[in-house]
Amino acid sequence: MLQVDMGTIKWVIAALVIALLISYVTTPVVKNLAFKIGAVDVPKDGRRMHKHPIPRMGGLAIFLGFLLSVIICIPAETQMRGLLLGSVIIVVLGIFDDIYALGAKLKFAVQIIAALIVVASGNRITILSNPNIFSSDPIWELGIWSIPVSVLWIVAITNAVNLIDGLDGLACGVSSISALTMLVIALCVAEPDVAIIMAALAGACLGFLPYNSNPAKIFMGDTGSTFLGFVMAVTSINGLFKLYNIISFAVPFLMLGLPLFDTCSAIVRRVSHGKSPMTPDRSHVHHKLIDMGFSQKQAVAVLYVISAILGLSAVVLTTSGELRAMLILLALCVAGAVGWWLFTHRKHHHSGYHDNEPFFGEEDVSDK
Repeated sequence: MLQVDMGTIKWVIAALVIALLISYVTTPVVKNLAFKIGAVDVPKDGRRMHKHPIPRMGGLAIFLGFLLSVIICIPAETQMRGLLLGSVIIVVLGIFDDIYALGAKLKFAVQIIAALIVVASGNRITILSNPNIFSSDPIWELGIWSIPVSVLWIVAITNAVNLIDGLDGLACGVSSISALTMLVIALCVAEPDVAIIMAALAGACLGFLPYNSNPAKIFMGDTGSTFLGFVMAVTSINGLFKLYNIISFAVPFLMLGLPLFDTCSAIVRRVSHGKSPMTPDRSHVHHKLIDMGFSQKQAVAVLYVISAILGLSAVVLTTSGELRAMLILLALCVAGAVGWWLFTHRKHHHSGYHDNEPFFGEEDVSDK
C-alpha cells in the first residue's frame, strides 16, 4: 500500500515532466557545443561501430534537466545542497574527461572528493540491516565506519554505471529503470524527496534517450554516465539504506543489480587473470550478448528486461512480508545462477571481433 498523498504524486509528475522537457530541448544545443569544444568521438579504425564523428558530453543535457527540475520541486536543504554540489563536480570532471581523456587516478581522486562533500553534508550510510536471520540484532550500527562505507558505495556505483555505458542507449535506459524503481520504493516507504529526485533523474534520462538510442546521434559520455551513477548512489543512501527489515539489505543491490554485477564480474575476471582491475577488456555482459549474435538493439532490449525484472523484484521485496520476501530472493538467486551458467556456457557466435580487441559501442571500451 503506497504511503503517499496526492500532493507528493503531483510533485513527482511535475519533476519528471520538467526534467524530460528540459533534457529533450537542450540536447541539440549540447550536441552543437560538443562539436565546437572538441568533445567528439572520432572513428579511428574499422573496429568502431559508428562511421562518422559523434559528439559526447550529452550527459550535460541530462544534468541540466535534473538540476532545474530539482531546484523547482525540492527545497534546498543541507543534504540537497551536498548532492547538487557533488553532482556539479562530477559533471565538470566528466566534461573534461570527454574532451581530454583524463587518467583513471585523477578521476578516482575527484570522485572521492565529491563523495566526501556529500558525506559531510549528512548523506551517509549510518546503519545496515543485518542479513543474518539468526541474529537477534536486526541492524548494524556503522559508527565511524559510516564515512568510508558511504564513500565506497558512492564511488563504486558511480563507476558501475559508467562501465555499462557500452551500447547505444544502454546506460541511459538502465538508469531510467533503476530511477523509476527507486521512485516506487520511495513512495512505498514514505520518502517523498527521494521520489521527486528519482522522478527528475528518470525524466532527464527519458528526454535524452531519443537522441541516444541506436543509431545514436549523441553519446552521454562520462559526463552523463558518472553523473547518473553518482546521483543514484547518493539518493539510495537517503532512501533504501533507511529500511530496517532484514531482507532490505538486498534491495539496493537488486535495484542496481546489472551495473553492480557487471562491475564485480569484471574485477574478478581481470584479477583472476593476473591483470589490473582497470585493464580494459570486451567481456562485459553486453559484449557477450553481441558475441552470441544479438544486434545492438536486441542486446540493449535484453538488458532492459533484466533490469526491469530486478527492479520489480526490489519493489516486491520492499512491500512483502519477510518470509515471502526471503522466498522470492532465494528463487531469484537460483534463477540467476542457472541463467548465468547457461549464459556463460552457450556457444559464442563472434561478430568479427577478436577477444583481445576493444569493443566500440557507445563508448570506447578502453575507458572502461
